[in-house]
Amino acid sequence: MISNHKRLRYACYTSSASMSIVGNLSPLLFLSFHSLYDISYSLLGLLVLINFCTQLGIDLIFSFFSHKFNISKTVKVMPLLTVLGLGIYALWPYLFPDSVYIGLLLGTIVFSASAGLSEVLLSPIIAALPAKDPDREMSKLHSVYAWGVVFVIIVATVFLFSFGNENWQPLALLFMIIPTISAILFFGAEIPNISSSGEKGASVRELFSSSSLWLCFFAIFLGGAAECTMAQWGSGYIELAFGIPKIWGDIFGMALFAAMLGLGRSLYAKIGKNIGRVLFLGAIGATVCYLTAAVSSIPIVGLFACAFTGFCVSVMWPGCLVVASDRFPKGGVFIYAMMAAGGDLGASIVPQLIGITTDTVSTIPFTSNLAKSFGMFPEQFGMRLGMLMGMLFPLVGIFLYFRIMRSRNKK
Repeated sequence: MISNHKRLRYACYTSSASMSIVGNLSPLLFLSFHSLYDISYSLLGLLVLINFCTQLGIDLIFSFFSHKFNISKTVKVMPLLTVLGLGIYALWPYLFPDSVYIGLLLGTIVFSASAGLSEVLLSPIIAALPAKDPDREMSKLHSVYAWGVVFVIIVATVFLFSFGNENWQPLALLFMIIPTISAILFFGAEIPNISSSGEKGASVRELFSSSSLWLCFFAIFLGGAAECTMAQWGSGYIELAFGIPKIWGDIFGMALFAAMLGLGRSLYAKIGKNIGRVLFLGAIGATVCYLTAAVSSIPIVGLFACAFTGFCVSVMWPGCLVVASDRFPKGGVFIYAMMAAGGDLGASIVPQLIGITTDTVSTIPFTSNLAKSFGMFPEQFGMRLGMLMGMLFPLVGIFLYFRIMRSRNKK
């Protein structure tokens, strides 16, 4: 019979894979929704924003009110919310064909709430389980998310190609299998006692006044920004800046980036050590990749720079969680909620800034004329400047992660 610890690990892994589904399903279906239901791109983009905002809201609620929740029950309800959200998302167009967008919106809110809970609760559960190397176990958990993205992209692409975009609902229902498995595993497991309040002997106010807390918060903010900016913009950037067809932009912009993300996390889970040094070197590598992607005129070079960014940023998010848990070993859910809020903040704000930069630069007469002097369209020039702006976040991370590396070496 499977032990409780193994059962919990498998439950956490399947929940992490469920996050891959709810985070990437909508962008893969945007063109289908636009052509089938005549939903504007602005409203479709709003679904992604609501996804992140809902997760961020859950992070903040748990940061301040985690002591009000029954953690064990919340963990067991979490995958059921994913199932419910996907069900609403898929079945609403059948039941209410005149209000499809409302169903997409409601489903997104429900399964995004589950994803927010997963961000806050899965990491402390893994950290509470006995392990020879907790750092590697944390990286393994997050590698499942990355490989899950690859799985979702491949399955969705093959399914829609085989059965047509109009049959997207069975795809969403098919993906309900994974959170259902997670719910079954959690239901039969005993959840470890993970503290729902701040560190013993210290109030939330005292934790907020800790410089170490804000160091970790901004470290994961930069990591989330560096990871999600390329994850969200890589496909469009490859298509627009390098003129590579969309199908290859999707494969190399999303799938290959996610594969490199998973490879980096899997390697650290297998052989990794010295997380401070890994964070520092990863920030240097990500800065070089962003710069190369922004200035390269050779499509294949720019393409692989975008993809290899995934490897460089792979350990930033889980690595910052490791640093935070080391500095606040009794911080419990509060610390993980704060870190999730920092990561989601970087993942939601910075990609939007890139879009704003691209749009603004594209409409200014001076930069439009400058783009022509470089032999580019204004949108191409704006996108490249946006990518340069994205480089600033891992660049700042070099100095922050260097400080973390030095402090851990002294310790």
